[in-house]
Amino acid sequence: MIKVLFVCMGNICRSPTAHGVFESMIKDAGMIGDVEVDSAGTHAYHVGEPPDKRSAQCATKRGFDLSYIRARRVEVSDFEYFDYVLAMDADNLSILKSMSPTQHKDKVRLFLDFAKDQSESEVPDPYYGGPNGFDHVFDLVEAASKGLLEDIKK
Repeated sequence: MIKVLFVCMGNICRSPTAHGVFESMIKDAGMIGDVEVDSAGTHAYHVGEPPDKRSAQCATKRGFDLSYIRARRVEVSDFEYFDYVLAMDADNLSILKSMSPTQHKDKVRLFLDFAKDQSESEVPDPYYGGPNGFDHVFDLVEAASKGLLEDIKK
């Protein structure tokens, strides 16, 4: 089984979006049982909370369900357990690299590394932006998720 962890700062906007979108793609590809998906944050601001209401609304509008996801903080054991530890931006990538045991640093990457034909390298934090920011995050997440699924299938 391949295990994927998506990580942002608080685990209420970007990483649960990636979690829900990618899990849906796994289901559509008939790969449930082959791939495990989770999400976490580098900070403990929102532990136990559901995704941001704006993320959840955007997800529903696009046919995804995030209601089952609850925020948690990244743990050192995650680096051993997961095959992919995917950061939404450079700041969280740096935090993850500093947390990761040396032998697992190669698992830590930027999520948008998997997005083909994307000029952006980071998924921006929509928390303090307007509603269009959440749509933009979903566009980026869907593109990167397609590329990640192709990588896993290889």
